[in-house]
Amino acid sequence: MSPNTAADNTGPGAATQGQYVTDGQEFVRDTKYIETRITADGRDGYPVQAGRYRLVAARACPWANRTLIVRRLLGLEDALSLGLCGPTHDADSWTFDLDPGGLDPVLGIPRIKDAYERRFPGYPKGITVPAIVDVPSGAVVTNDFAQMTIDFSLEWTAFHRDGAPELYPDALREEIDAVNRGVYTEVNNGVYRCGFAGDQDSYDAAYDRLFTKLDELSERLSHRRYLVGDTITEADVRLFTTLARFDPVYHGHFKCNRSTLSAMPVLWAYARDLFQTPGFGDTVDFTQIKRHYYVVHRDVNPTGIVPKGPDLSHWLTPHHREQLGGRPFGDGTPPPPPAPTEHIPAENWVPTA
Repeated sequence: MSPNTAADNTGPGAATQGQYVTDGQEFVRDTKYIETRITADGRDGYPVQAGRYRLVAARACPWANRTLIVRRLLGLEDALSLGLCGPTHDADSWTFDLDPGGLDPVLGIPRIKDAYERRFPGYPKGITVPAIVDVPSGAVVTNDFAQMTIDFSLEWTAFHRDGAPELYPDALREEIDAVNRGVYTEVNNGVYRCGFAGDQDSYDAAYDRLFTKLDELSERLSHRRYLVGDTITEADVRLFTTLARFDPVYHGHFKCNRSTLSAMPVLWAYARDLFQTPGFGDTVDFTQIKRHYYVVHRDVNPTGIVPKGPDLSHWLTPHHREQLGGRPFGDGTPPPPPAPTEHIPAENWVPTA
């Protein structure tokens, strides 16, 4: 999710790119999202119904990647369809440029902005993913990414697969929420505060906060396999999507360069453990991730050149985290392989030979 969001604009006559860095200022994310919720009782006017809604995401975006993981883990694929935007966009909106004719095959629109405008004509804020669209009306329901995955766990239970894990168990919610707050401010958003800092002091402060928190998380995970409890929870999903992008993007592009993830032994093993867990690594498209950041953020990377590195083959090496105990899915089971239409192309993933 970016401050503003749409198509590949690398050629002549390309649309205007968004502005991400404000000179002389620290980066402050606008967090006023559409708070409408899709709930079992439909109290906001949008009851949970299989087939009624479409999740619009982009594999490049870490905030959207969370929804892809949770949807997979809980087995919501048949109940909640998926529309995928391409990895690059201009200042206007994400586009469905990966689909034939550049139109989402269900919504019939070229840009997710059209769904925002359908509900809020002249929508004044950033057009972000993930978003959930009400298919019958073609209007966006919510783009509140933090609440979205919680509601997948708590409100969509009628459509969970057999063996779906508890990602937000009642007994651990207070601790999960506390961990999530720190991870969000210092890590998930912290890398952006580094990359979009408008002056040296803002960058220095963001850098110090980021690595202080990563060191704390390394210590926490040195003696426990998962962030909260002994199974995968919402907290692990939220940290993972930032870690997966750390070496390919944040270390260089966002100047988070005290050390690579692969040089932080505990976090690197933790990230590989999750990556090799069904539902995590099979949602990660490294080619789209790199293309998004290096092409879209022209005020950070004016040439739009996408680096060839780093070497990604080590994501599949043994992590030995199972020695710490824990059960990834608790009393549940791993999700089945992704549907053929949702497979990551082999050339966009980790080299396996």
